Amino acid sequence: MWQQNYTPIADSLALSALVAAVPIFVLLFLIGIRRKPAWIASLSGLAATVVLAALVYGMPAGMLFSSVLFGAAFGLFPIGWVVFSAILLYRVMQESGKFNTLKDSIGHLTDDGRLQMMLVAFAFGAFIEGCAGFGTPVAVAATMLTGLGFSPFLSAAVCLLANTAPVAFGSIGTPILTLRATTALPLDRLSAGVGRICAPVSLFIPAYMIAVVCGWSGLRAVLPAAAVCGIAFGGTQFLVSNFIGPELTDILASMAAMGALFVLIKFWKPRDKFDFGHLPPGKVSHSRRDVAIAWAPYMILVVLVLLWGYPPVKAKLDLLTVPINWPGLHNLIQRMPPVVAQPSNYGAVFAFSWLSASGTACLITAVLAAAVVGLSPGRFARVFGQTVKQLALAELTLAAVLALAYVMNYSGATATLGLAFAGTGVLFPLFSSVLGSLGVFLTGSDTSANALFGTLQTVTATKLGMNPVLMASGNSAGGVMGKMISLTSIAVAAAATTMKREDEGRLFGFTLKHSIFLTIVVGLVVMFYAYVAPQLAP
Repeated sequence: MWQQNYTPIADSLALSALVAAVPIFVLLFLIGIRRKPAWIASLSGLAATVVLAALVYGMPAGMLFSSVLFGAAFGLFPIGWVVFSAILLYRVMQESGKFNTLKDSIGHLTDDGRLQMMLVAFAFGAFIEGCAGFGTPVAVAATMLTGLGFSPFLSAAVCLLANTAPVAFGSIGTPILTLRATTALPLDRLSAGVGRICAPVSLFIPAYMIAVVCGWSGLRAVLPAAAVCGIAFGGTQFLVSNFIGPELTDILASMAAMGALFVLIKFWKPRDKFDFGHLPPGKVSHSRRDVAIAWAPYMILVVLVLLWGYPPVKAKLDLLTVPINWPGLHNLIQRMPPVVAQPSNYGAVFAFSWLSASGTACLITAVLAAAVVGLSPGRFARVFGQTVKQLALAELTLAAVLALAYVMNYSGATATLGLAFAGTGVLFPLFSSVLGSLGVFLTGSDTSANALFGTLQTVTATKLGMNPVLMASGNSAGGVMGKMISLTSIAVAAAATTMKREDEGRLFGFTLKHSIFLTIVVGLVVMFYAYVAPQLAP
C-alpha cells in the first residue's frame, strides 16, 4: 500500500504546489505561447507529469504506468467515443447532402448570424449538453455552424464560449450526481446551490458571447434576442434546479430558450445585419419533407439520448456494463488527511459501459441516419474510415490529457494544488471556483473535477466554518468556466471544425481571458452568498 504525500518538497505546501503546477505551466506555455498543436502540448504535459510523479512524489513505477493507461482508457472511452460518434453523424449528413438542407432551414428561419449563434451554439448546444455532455455539444454545434458557412475558428470559439452555462447540469445531471456521491451531501441542496450560482451568470452569457464576437454595436441590434434567450434559460435553470432536480435542468432550460427565440424571431427582426461572410448569396427553399428528413437524424439523437438517460432504461443498459478493477492501481494507493477525513483506499474502477454510454446512442443514431438519408452501406463504410483518420490526433490528445490528469490525481499532485488553494482562508469562496475551473482545465470534465475536488471542498469548508454545500456547489459552478480552455474541449472543437492545427493555440489564447474573467465572476457570486446574503445560500 502506497500512501500519498502532499508536501514532498521540504515538507512545504507552497514549494510543493509550485512544483506540482509544472505540468500545467508546460501546457500553458506550449499551447498558449508557442502555439503548438494540442496533441504536442498534451503529450509534453504528460511527460512532465510522469517525471513529477516519479521523482518528486516517489510514485512506484508500476502504479505510475498503470495510472497512465487508466487515464488514457478513460479519455478514449467514453469521452473519445462520444466525439467519434458525433463527428461520424455529421459526416453522414454531409456525405448525403442533407446537412445543406438543414443549414438552409436554419437560414430560412433567420439569416442573421448572431441569431444563428444563439440558436445553434447556445440553445441547441445546451440541449445536447443536457442530454449527452462529454464533448458532444461542442462537436455537434460546431459542425453545424461550420456547415452554415462560419469559419472553423469562429465556429469553435463561439461554441466554447456558449458551452459554459449548461455544463454543471450536463449529461442528465451527471456532475451534480457525482458531487453528491463524493461528498455525501443532499442532492436537492447541491442542485439548488449550483443553480443559484449558475443562473445569474446564464442570464448574460448569450449577450456576452455576441459582444465578444461582434462588439457592442453588433450586440445592440440583437439585445432583445440575447435578453430573451438569457432570461428564458437562466430563469428555467434556476427554477428546475431548485424545485425539481438536476437531471432535467439543462433540457428544460434549453427548450425554454429555443422556444423563446422561435417566438421572438417570428415577430421581430434586428434593425441591421451583421455579415460574417458565412451565408452564400441567396437561399434555397426545400420541401417540408426534405427538411423533415434533414432534421430527423438529430431528432433521433435527442430521443435516443433521452431514452439512454431514462432511469429504467439506463438501469437495464447498465446491466451489461463491465466494471474493471484496474490492475496495479485499484485500492493500492491511500489518500490521506486533510484531503479526506481519514486514510482511505483510492479506487480505480474502469466502467466499460459499451451499451449505456451516450456515444453508443450517438453511433446508433449515425447508423439509423445513414438509412434515413439514403446512404448506402458502402458509402457509410467509407465515411466511417474517413472519420477514423480525421480524429486520430484528436483522440490521441484526449488520451494524453486524461492520462495526465489521472497521474496527477493518483500521485497526489492535484491534491497538493487543492490544499494550496484551501489555504486562502477568507478568500476561499472565491478560490473554490478557481479550483473547480482548474480541475476542469486538467480533466476536461466538470464531473471529473467534482470527483477530484468535491471532498476537499467540503473538508476545507468545515474547517473554515463555511457552508460545505455552497463550497461544493462553487466547485461545480466554477468548473464550467474551465471547460472552454481544457485541451479536451480544444481538441474536440478543432476536430469538429477541421481547424488548421496552428489555430488550436490561437483558440486557446482567445478563450483563456474569457475563462479567467467568467471564473472570477462565478467566484464573486459565491462570495456574495457566503458573506453578503448567506440566508440565500442553499
